[in-house]
Amino acid sequence: MKEWRIEDLENEYNLDFDKIINLIEKEKSKRILLQFPDGLKQYAKAIVNYLEERMDVEFLIYIGTCYGACDTPQGLEKMNVDLVIQIGHNSLMPNYLK
Repeated sequence: MKEWRIEDLENEYNLDFDKIINLIEKEKSKRILLQFPDGLKQYAKAIVNYLEERMDVEFLIYIGTCYGACDTPQGLEKMNVDLVIQIGHNSLMPNYLK
């Protein structure tokens, strides 16, 4: 399995990590669930590693399916998360499409 680096992703996709970081800080969140569409799950670990280097918070990766913004994870109350961030829907498009 390929070990992705954040630089590989930034060359391929338009990522807005500053927006994610600002939202987490604004909400004062400490436990965040990141949700990825199936096609981007392979990058989840690289994204979490990148964010963890910049923030003192806990990230969880939702591994269930995600078909769009209306597809929120089941059982959030049991996960005890402060914030759910869905990555990759409209704002994460390959650079060659823009």
